[in-house]
Amino acid sequence: MAILDRRTVVNTVLAIGLLLPVLASEASAQQWADKMFSVKEHDFRIVGRGTKSEFHFEFTNLYQEDLHVQAVRTSCGCTTPTLTKQSLKTYEKGAVVATFNTNTFIGQKSATITVVFDRPSYAEVQLKVSGFIRTDISFDPPEINYGEIAAGQSREQEVTITHNGNSNWEITDVRSHCANLQVRLNPPERTGGQVRYRMRVRVDGELPEGEIRERLTLISNDRQFPTTEMAISGRVRPVISVSPASVSLGTTRREGTVERRLVVRGDEPFEILDVQCVDQRFEFEVPVGKKKVQFVKLRFTGDGTDQSITQKLRIVTDLPGNRSASCIVTGTVE
Repeated sequence: MAILDRRTVVNTVLAIGLLLPVLASEASAQQWADKMFSVKEHDFRIVGRGTKSEFHFEFTNLYQEDLHVQAVRTSCGCTTPTLTKQSLKTYEKGAVVATFNTNTFIGQKSATITVVFDRPSYAEVQLKVSGFIRTDISFDPPEINYGEIAAGQSREQEVTITHNGNSNWEITDVRSHCANLQVRLNPPERTGGQVRYRMRVRVDGELPEGEIRERLTLISNDRQFPTTEMAISGRVRPVISVSPASVSLGTTRREGTVERRLVVRGDEPFEILDVQCVDQRFEFEVPVGKKKVQFVKLRFTGDGTDQSITQKLRIVTDLPGNRSASCIVTGTVE
């Protein structure tokens, strides 16, 4: 563990504290909840009938208090909102997932999703979605879902694109903002008023770890609807991970001791080289040897002050590039 002088530690802890405002000073304006969302509007653009269209409105608890979402509601049945997590501790992340109901609605649609928070204080946040659902184009399967992929692994999936009503319809280009996707489009199959394409989409091994939420834009010769969107989803599994990702120590006395256990997992056997932490009140018991699963004991001992606990831990391993995993530890001292 790195050794720093006390002034550096205090300055670091104070700097972290600036990122964790106490909610009471902002509750009256109800702006505290808006600040947790980086994006509050999304346009699904033009999508096909029956295609899967979801958007994650992510939010992060920036405050010392625990957060709780009481409810989410929508102004239109064209969009269904759900929550990935209803309660969040400091620095934990959650999302409101807006699902565009392309099976039951057509045409231009929009909705306002209201997120209601009841802890630590009452507030409402409004999220807006819109999009156009066309009936003449469909995808099979309705999205490209790669499932879970190991880091560094590539995967390919085929999708059939069908257009009805115009035998001259043609895809002229396929675009994406993601450089890790490669698309191969077979020649069109034309029968009567129907055009069918078989498209293979490959994700390479350079895609970053974490959730895959990308989309392809099909460019066609249709003057009325020149673009159509298709969703790509999945998850690149981290080479190394630690759980829980957010550790709560609860409330402890000024000179009290609290212990927790961290579980560190890897795709292959590894050794833990270091646990990096700038707060001198933390100690760690690190196992010796290589294993796919390692258990690290975390011990916090108060130093007589009531400085709140907000600390990022970084666990460094001997995997190529000294791959590491991080977690956040929070708590209060009284």
